[in-house]
Amino acid sequence: MNNRDFISLLARHTDMKPNEVQRLINTMTDVMSQQFQEGESVVVKGFGTFEVKKRNERIMVSPSNGKRMLVPPKLSLTFKIAGELKKKINS
Repeated sequence: MNNRDFISLLARHTDMKPNEVQRLINTMTDVMSQQFQEGESVVVKGFGTFEVKKRNERIMVSPSNGKRMLVPPKLSLTFKIAGELKKKINS
């Protein structure tokens, strides 16, 4: 499903205009992005938890040339699915 299809489907389910749905989604992603930048998690009840985690520095071996390389620490966004949604998907 692409963005246009997703917006249209949400608009039909909520009786909102597609441009209103798009504005709502843009606002939601902006607010979530701000929370991630502050290191906060975002929990969407019944859907899951988005969390920023720090990955430590590590040494990796390049598969192409076998050289060892130092990978610097970085932040990554993780998602943990809610139990309710996991049950729906698996049934």
